[in-house]
Amino acid sequence: MQDLAAGAAAAAPEKPVLVLNGPNLNLLGLREPAVYGTDTLAGIEKLCHDTAAELGLSVDFRQSNHEGVLIDAVHEARTSHCGIVINPAGYTHTSVALRDALAAAELPVIEVHLSNIHRREPFRHHSYVSGVADAVLCGTGAHGYALALTHLGRVLGLTHPATPRNPR
Repeated sequence: MQDLAAGAAAAAPEKPVLVLNGPNLNLLGLREPAVYGTDTLAGIEKLCHDTAAELGLSVDFRQSNHEGVLIDAVHEARTSHCGIVINPAGYTHTSVALRDALAAAELPVIEVHLSNIHRREPFRHHSYVSGVADAVLCGTGAHGYALALTHLGRVLGLTHPATPRNPR
């Protein structure tokens, strides 16, 4: 992280933010709209690109239904990205391997969920990812992605002095 002089914003990172989406998120807008809303993944991708541009960031937006593909993307991010925004979807509650990959990435991680996982079935209340995330946003719908990118901009020192990273 860059040391900031008396409130001056840091230069935009040359590396993009990885916005990673887990299983079934390709069905957004069709799958359980009462729970997940009517926004599509394409709409969320546009929101992320627009928000990132306002912050001086760029986005590498991906989705996969396969755990290994998500883990490979996190491994790649270690050297090619400046941070990770992740909606692990169903892998939130099951994947120790994804959690371990995020911890090994040594990048700021923001966890996002469209729905409030704490107001849903008890098995959804636990997240393996939260323990390695710098921040967790849930229940804010698609807007959570914009909030996550904005917070990541703060962590990277782009808009305000960087927020201290959580110890891992």
